[in-house]
Amino acid sequence: MTGSLVARPHDALTLVPRTFEGGVTMFAAIPLLALPVIIYNVAALTLVGGFSATDATAAMDGKLFSISMTSGSAWPVGLGDLLIAVSLVVLFIELLKSTTSRRVAIINHSLSMVLFIACLVEFLLFPAFATSTFFLITLMVLLDVLAGFIVTIVASRRDIDFGGD
Repeated sequence: MTGSLVARPHDALTLVPRTFEGGVTMFAAIPLLALPVIIYNVAALTLVGGFSATDATAAMDGKLFSISMTSGSAWPVGLGDLLIAVSLVVLFIELLKSTTSRRVAIINHSLSMVLFIACLVEFLLFPAFATSTFFLITLMVLLDVLAGFIVTIVASRRDIDFGGD
């Protein structure tokens, strides 16, 4: 690892982000599923009553816009639907990231576990998070944690020859 934000000797104004082996920045260690969780937290804070608001389900299910389908019917899309769709795309990217067996992947899995614990606490303790939307986001974070550890263990076992076979 190189220094935190190190200045290059020839240019005192240029700062370089901290990198891990192989040139991967420390930003690769941050779980991307934190983005939908942060968006939900901001949306919950804007509700009347903040985290103790009981009308979060109505806010998540409220129609933002509608899409005209070929059948002629309208498909109403709410904030909760958008968050679930974004979370699924981010989960896919996280699963692709978990296939690497670098040191940064282990840090990512650990931070994903911390994110899951935070989501679980919010889901269980705050009324604004007791919605199906946040439950599904929390479930995606759990799947990211499980898949990350399982994929890392399988990749490590493949990389190490245990002999006997």
